[in-house]
Amino acid sequence: MSLELRGITKRFGALTANDAIDLKVESGEIHAILGENGAGKSTLMNIVYGLLAPDEGTISVDNKVLKIESPLDALAAGIGMVHQHFMLIPVFTVAENIVLGHEKVKGPGFLDLERARREILRVSAEFNFDVDPDALVEDLPVGIQQRVEIIRALIYDAKVLILDEPTAVLTPQETDELLRNMKKLRDQGTAIVFITHKLREVREAADKITIIRRGKVVGTASPTASQEELASLMVGRPVSLDVEKNAPKLGGIALDVRNLTVRDYTGRALVKNVSFSISDGEILAVAGVQGNGQSELAEAIVGLQEHIEGEITLDGKNLAGVSVRKALHSGIAFIPESREEDGLISSFSIEENLILDLHDLPPFSNGSAISQVAVAENGVKRVAEFDIRALSPKDPASSLSGGNKQKVVLARELSRPVRLVVASQPTRGLDVGSIEFVHERIIAERDSGRAVLLFSTELDEVVGLADRIAVMYRGEFIAIVPADTSREELGLLMAGVKR
Repeated sequence: MSLELRGITKRFGALTANDAIDLKVESGEIHAILGENGAGKSTLMNIVYGLLAPDEGTISVDNKVLKIESPLDALAAGIGMVHQHFMLIPVFTVAENIVLGHEKVKGPGFLDLERARREILRVSAEFNFDVDPDALVEDLPVGIQQRVEIIRALIYDAKVLILDEPTAVLTPQETDELLRNMKKLRDQGTAIVFITHKLREVREAADKITIIRRGKVVGTASPTASQEELASLMVGRPVSLDVEKNAPKLGGIALDVRNLTVRDYTGRALVKNVSFSISDGEILAVAGVQGNGQSELAEAIVGLQEHIEGEITLDGKNLAGVSVRKALHSGIAFIPESREEDGLISSFSIEENLILDLHDLPPFSNGSAISQVAVAENGVKRVAEFDIRALSPKDPASSLSGGNKQKVVLARELSRPVRLVVASQPTRGLDVGSIEFVHERIIAERDSGRAVLLFSTELDEVVGLADRIAVMYRGEFIAIVPADTSREELGLLMAGVKR
């Protein structure tokens, strides 16, 4: 079964998320949609699956134009979708999730789950999924939850399968297994739309590649194209994907963390008895699947977590439990994982955002008033130094692209005297050109003698930047290993397997 899109356009106010997109996916083909976060990929597929309505354009299956107004319409047409953020009910079993929206009863008020159980076991056996129909979803690892999503699509006879960033929460081993199963489905005649921004996976799995940039199709490519060629199409200019760095020149210990535990408001431990240290001139990267305590650990170090136990020492000063203001003024720079929520005040100007953690210190304040002259001078200087693309430093931060917003955060945090840089998912949602810039700045911080604690779910980024790698699993450091540790070994550690 083939899928064809013609002239699909979707607007959100003044933003055109999809601009007259044409796309054809043939039966028995893995068609990759490549583009950075925010390029319009997921919006396009949500239209195909009936979650959004297009403003213009048509959707055809086997040359027949369809009106898809809901996911039920999509499923009836043979289109299934596995979302980046799983659409499962955690407190339901696998079988209950599978029949949701297609419930059948036997007798008065009894849900018939037997057929669903049989189908789950059949598909699990065919693709070596090993999924228990009666397991609660909340008890399953994310890799198994994704299999449940795929099983649901296949049970309802999807001939077109959309996979939206399917490897975002998988270990390398789980990713390899998914790519193998995608090829098996393709060989059985399924048309697969593979949405991703990961170049290695595209080259490994795709039969055809369409590149989307800023809502438009900007080109197509063969899987034989190099990563550099694909990256250039994504951003519109040549970029370097290799992180260049010299051997570290280590100094004394800057950050020393001992027996750190972070609890939520119920007392449940999210970070469990973690100990580590980082030297001046070193990057310690924390790897792991999202949701294993990385965010809570980063926030504890900068004072954003209230319920902590243990010691956090920077240059001999214990910072455990201090305020965010004191942590920052003690020499910590913080690049949060969400620049929109935690890194910027969108309604403030660029120059105002550049002094958010310095506004109460000279030369920006004399204790009673902020010097607008000093704020303006600093804004002009930092905008030039960090190549922030804006008409004026007085423009609101909301007017900037994602990459330029991240540059504002970097400019603010890295332009003051700091001893430790805590960078949490610093390239999330950025195009490859902006990623290149961020990587260069992080290496520059390390080479200037600062300690860097990097949190990233992108394994290529971890391997490229790290001098040592700590792997976090279920709130614990399962191991701290050298930067040249193999991807296979790192993947096993990320899954909780320690050799």
